[in-house]
Amino acid sequence: MAAPAAAISSPTPPSAMGAFFGRMKDVGADILKQSKPWGEVVDRSALSKPQNLAEAAGRIRKNAAYFRINYLLVMLTTCAVTFLMHPSSLIVLSILLGGWVYILFVRTTPLEIGGRTLTEREKLMGMSAISFITIFFLTSVGTVFFSALSISLAVICLHGAMREPDNLFLDEGETQPSFVSILTGAPAATTTGANNV
Repeated sequence: MAAPAAAISSPTPPSAMGAFFGRMKDVGADILKQSKPWGEVVDRSALSKPQNLAEAAGRIRKNAAYFRINYLLVMLTTCAVTFLMHPSSLIVLSILLGGWVYILFVRTTPLEIGGRTLTEREKLMGMSAISFITIFFLTSVGTVFFSALSISLAVICLHGAMREPDNLFLDEGETQPSFVSILTGAPAATTTGANNV
């Protein structure tokens, strides 16, 4: 009598939600790798008062280009702390995020309303409309968010205006990857030979 063949289970393909969170993890790691040392950001010896508004604006522009990832982290941290100080807004955001994850990743069966199956585009439009109305009209989430954004922008502009940008910048032959390239995973463009003689 032949022994029953052992069932060989094929590996389960990664879920869409798992792939999404995996991508977000990679994006976070890439962002952190592009940040400048915080000791360089808060170097007190490089702080000075600008002579006029034109000089302050020039410093802000140059420092924003050089410290853009650090400034992004400052904005995210400020938003996180602000929402932690307003638990009701954090709960609303968590519910909205849960709704997005459920509609886009968890639910596998077609979504029907009134006997009509919604397309992916209609689901996106519907969730966007619900999120927009909830954030800006039904709750104080929008106010909390703009408060956090205003605080972080004030801190960034103050630092950018006070931080002397001398000796910060890369040669023209080197470029940092843009934030969009980090999110999409595209390689950063490089310019070669700009300074070659």
